Amino acid sequence: MGGQEAIERHHDRGRLTIRERIDQLSDKGSFQEIGRLTGKAEYDEQGRVTHVQPAPYVMGVAEIDGRPVAVGGEDYTVRGGTSWSGLRRKGGQGGFIEDAAHEYRIPLVNLIDGSGGAVTSLESRGYTVFPGVDGFDRSVELMGEVPVVSAVMGTAAGGPAGRAILSHFSVMVRESSQIFAAGPPVVERALGEKLDREELGGSGIAVDTAGTIDNVADSEEDCFRQIRRFLGYMPSNVWELPPVWPTDDPVDRCEDALTSIIPEQRTRPYNMRRLLELVFDDGSLFEIQPTFGKTVITMLGRMNGQSVGIVANNPMVYGGAMDARGARKQTHFVELCDNFHIPLVFVVDIPGFLVGSGAEKAGTLRDGMRAVYAGLKADVPILTLVVRKCFGMAGMGTINKKSLEFKVAWPSGEWGSLPVEGGVKAAYRREIAAADDPAAKEAEIEERLRRLSSPFRSAEAFAVEEIIDPRETRPYIARFIDLARNRLKTCCGQKLKSGVRP
Repeated sequence: MGGQEAIERHHDRGRLTIRERIDQLSDKGSFQEIGRLTGKAEYDEQGRVTHVQPAPYVMGVAEIDGRPVAVGGEDYTVRGGTSWSGLRRKGGQGGFIEDAAHEYRIPLVNLIDGSGGAVTSLESRGYTVFPGVDGFDRSVELMGEVPVVSAVMGTAAGGPAGRAILSHFSVMVRESSQIFAAGPPVVERALGEKLDREELGGSGIAVDTAGTIDNVADSEEDCFRQIRRFLGYMPSNVWELPPVWPTDDPVDRCEDALTSIIPEQRTRPYNMRRLLELVFDDGSLFEIQPTFGKTVITMLGRMNGQSVGIVANNPMVYGGAMDARGARKQTHFVELCDNFHIPLVFVVDIPGFLVGSGAEKAGTLRDGMRAVYAGLKADVPILTLVVRKCFGMAGMGTINKKSLEFKVAWPSGEWGSLPVEGGVKAAYRREIAAADDPAAKEAEIEERLRRLSSPFRSAEAFAVEEIIDPRETRPYIARFIDLARNRLKTCCGQKLKSGVRP
């Protein structure tokens, strides 16, 4: 590595070295390094080695929970992890470790701790090269082949920052990791902004505000735990189905608490996460982007040991109305599950897109329609469970029109083009204005239409396939997931990407 002093400085910052990180992430003794002798050596007149500077990248193959993975990361103790100018890129975009993940059809884990290229390469090379000579071609290809995980372990800028984004799941360490397109010196020179690394690209910006990175970990150990957890839901590649894990949670478990979790007052919020915990396998829920786009909840979970993707609306934020950030989050998650043959369950309580001038300025309508587009493009089995509201174009994004269009509801469910309250004012404006008591007339019309919007009337017309007792939700969904696997066995492989997102 970079020598004992460099290692000690790294440890003093509270960080593990790249070899320690790989050892903690992977199964004990499973790491097989590739390229151990790569670097720059100096020789004396007799041809004997006098000094060696290792390449600032460590990579190889390992196992996580007994399954093979390709893993690599920058060695910050050597030149701060900046790119190595070898003829064959060891690591990084376009490098050997990405080729290995592609060739062997195994997941790739990037442990990122470097800032990419440096202007000092001009002197050693003697000329400049075009961007993309060592580009992201393989990185993009892998996104349709194998699970790719990127962990930002230190400061990431330039190419390594780009690689962190080109992943299916990304995580960074709180107060220890930062990510940005360019660091504070470049920003100050270009814009005159004086910011430290945490202000520019810490988790408060990258995870909570921008959604650049999916999750934040409290420590490096927590980071490795999240990586292992994510990969546990994934197949090794798109030509396989996700693994099935043993569970002691009875598939026929029925929870009485589900009958009272939806408040009688239709506008009151409730804890959607608690609802999901009562339905899916005990301890199996793993939330993706919990602090970004909070109007939507996206989780990986299990039902009777099988992987399932869960998209739920959060009535604690904007009443569950979809905003631009929530739409972006939902779009990525639906495409993730579709790519890796993970069936989706939408747990729906959505009054529509978020409205108002702020929502329009944020581009909510465009981002929202992207979420609808992604849902309609997905061809994994989808089950829609309406627990309360399902209205408007946002509601369309929760229903699989390509396939069975399987919709079930609780007795508390209601749906339509828009809620009765807002629709009455628009559709019956003249009638209300002409009444002796406009407020009473409006209330009268609302009550008349609300009776017609009973979910049981939809069930009579088979406009909703089933209304179920909330206590029976878990066994009902489990049956669907079991049936879905039969179909998924016939649909493995890469997804056709046609059309253009709106």
